[in-house]
Amino acid sequence: MINTISHIFGNKIDTVFRIINMLTSLLVIGAIVVDYGFVLDEHEMSIISRIYNFGWWVYFLSFTFQLPFHWKQIRRKRLLLTTILGVILYTSAFTQFFEKPENTIWLINLWNFLENKYFLATLLGLISIIELSRGITHFINRKTNPALIVVACFAAIIAFGTLLLMLPRSTMEHIRLPIIDALFTATSAVCVTGLSTVEISQTFTIEGQIIIALLIQIGGLGIMTITSFFALFFMDGMGLYSQFSVKDMLSSRAESLMSTLVNVLGFTIVIELVGAFCIWMSIHPVATMTIKDGFFFSVFHSISAFCNAGFSTLEGNLGNDLIFANHNSFYIIISILIVLGGLGFPILINLKKMIKYYFEVLSHKVFKRKRYTRYNHLADANTKIVLYMSAILVFFGAFLIGIIEWNGAFADLPIDEKIVQSLFNAIVPRTAGFNSVAVSEFSRITILLIIILMWIGGASQSTAGGIKVNTFAVALASLKALVRGRQETELFNREITYNSIRRTLVIIFGSILIITIFFVWLLLLEPTMSSMDILFETISAFSTVGLSLGVTAQFCGVSKFLLIILMFIGRVGFITVLMSIVSRKENVKYRLPKEDIIIN
Repeated sequence: MINTISHIFGNKIDTVFRIINMLTSLLVIGAIVVDYGFVLDEHEMSIISRIYNFGWWVYFLSFTFQLPFHWKQIRRKRLLLTTILGVILYTSAFTQFFEKPENTIWLINLWNFLENKYFLATLLGLISIIELSRGITHFINRKTNPALIVVACFAAIIAFGTLLLMLPRSTMEHIRLPIIDALFTATSAVCVTGLSTVEISQTFTIEGQIIIALLIQIGGLGIMTITSFFALFFMDGMGLYSQFSVKDMLSSRAESLMSTLVNVLGFTIVIELVGAFCIWMSIHPVATMTIKDGFFFSVFHSISAFCNAGFSTLEGNLGNDLIFANHNSFYIIISILIVLGGLGFPILINLKKMIKYYFEVLSHKVFKRKRYTRYNHLADANTKIVLYMSAILVFFGAFLIGIIEWNGAFADLPIDEKIVQSLFNAIVPRTAGFNSVAVSEFSRITILLIIILMWIGGASQSTAGGIKVNTFAVALASLKALVRGRQETELFNREITYNSIRRTLVIIFGSILIITIFFVWLLLLEPTMSSMDILFETISAFSTVGLSLGVTAQFCGVSKFLLIILMFIGRVGFITVLMSIVSRKENVKYRLPKEDIIIN
């Protein structure tokens, strides 16, 4: 009886605090944005400080009162992380309940750190994100259309990013960014495209570039991945419907959604940190960069490369004279990051499993200490498709680009740089958007090859765009089966399911249809531009590549908005957008008579 009353009372308390915390989170995030983006006077700063103080008290009381009702669940699931968050929150309470020490030096330093506005803003910002994640997760538990949630979340982040990029501190003093350019840049960052109507290095301050990097990271990981991570780690978890919805969007086959999310975030953090360190080592000899500038440059480009975004803080992108000559190692590192991001998280997880298995086999043979489980089919069909198709497209593309541009765009380069640039410019269309050589300097044949590579793109469930190499491989396998008169479509000794073939046809047809519609629309709006330039920009936007023939900034406002829509559809997915609009019907329990249609 007591447990029942406690449970009911706890649920009511939890509902009240959830509403209060959501409203407080929005207020705190708004205060952080104003504090970060505007130059404030003393009176305005005092208002912001009061909001911070109010937010801290709300979170402190919420955590304190909710803890007794959820302690058993927390002990069972997420004791460590909840304890860490609680310790930080209660440690920050020293400045609220005690007077500042005067004699002990380390206590004075700790006190000054806890009183620091940046520490308080970071703590409140983290808690606000957690509370908003909890609210989104609760919303998903109401069995809302998952596709609609994805579309709405991406749109909301783009809108928020647009406002952040228009803040005074985000742009240079002499620049007033038009809303269409701010929206274009925010969309390009969240959709990890890389197209831009303005020069990043000359338009945005360090603060603005940090915002772009965060938008790229959010877009690369996916909003649902981030919010689900916070909800699973810091809250009471997600309902079964939420877990299946998010798991379906992540295409996770793992038994635990938690392990999938941890792997995704773990791979991202490790690869980007290692990539940033390697980039810093490769550009360290450049005397014109300070340690601080070199660190930011490395982190920004590591994030941009792994997320296949293609944004750069250098004028002229990666073709800048600062790094273009004698920096082969830099282009190789960027290429590796692009390839890893374009493989997709399911493939990275499978590769991790394979490496771990072969390490156990080697350890067993050398040390004879550890037993291991023998696997006959360690690499699944998806991994083989992605690795083989990616290798074929990259090396075949590099070979053709190298031959065509050897005495063309690469004529003045040494042999080693010609080889590296050929490989780099074959990897970039999958779909990173960096450019070391202006695309307009390539021959028409090379540009046509780049268009094909952009349309194909990277792997499914990766940070890349395009129709995906998985789709392209299944289409080729279907063609092979049809030509040979086979009923079954096979790849790597596996029969491809009817659902996969159907999705392949829809994706290919849908991509061609959308590209055609927007291409014709842009032709009508931009009659003075070359049709090749417009086709290139259209496919680059839809495939979220970011490569350009240098005409993006010349588009009118309506044309820029059309490219924004294209980037959004390309990142979220044609099928996802349709599923968010069209209501799904239940499967009927009858079958209609079959009939062959004459197709030739």
